[in-house]
Amino acid sequence: MESWLLTQLTALLAWLALPAVGLPAVFLVALISATLLPMGSEPAVFALIKSDMSLFWPAILVATVGNTLGGGISWGMGWAAERGYESWRQHAPANPRLLQLMQRFGAKTCVLSWLPLVGDPLCAVAGWLRLPFWPCLAYMAVGKFLRYLLMTSALLWLWPGEFAPS
Repeated sequence: MESWLLTQLTALLAWLALPAVGLPAVFLVALISATLLPMGSEPAVFALIKSDMSLFWPAILVATVGNTLGGGISWGMGWAAERGYESWRQHAPANPRLLQLMQRFGAKTCVLSWLPLVGDPLCAVAGWLRLPFWPCLAYMAVGKFLRYLLMTSALLWLWPGEFAPS
């Protein structure tokens, strides 16, 4: 049973490594990982680039777009949650320090959406606070692009050899 599962997993990974399937897979993983689901997209980006170095910029850009759209979905979830909460409770919610900082700096705080653990909820809080969607999305894109560029470059520097899935 384990041998069959290992064979299937190896075949799936080989299929995902194909450039025709790899970029859509990176997009999907990046999109899902930017919502409140706990998963990372950097390994998928790194694996695709290591399998074909000519995909460096396409993979970075596709991951950035997918992750930014996922951040936009989180923003929308926060916006919808706030509307539902306000219709249920007829008073203004208390503003802890983070909410006050986000209100003070506005959409610019979304540039921090690349941070582990707090980045994805930050996008939802931006929606909750009704910060303007398009500026939030633009700042998310900048932060996420820089994260993919720096993390992938660092990983390539740490593991410069050829990559061959076993």
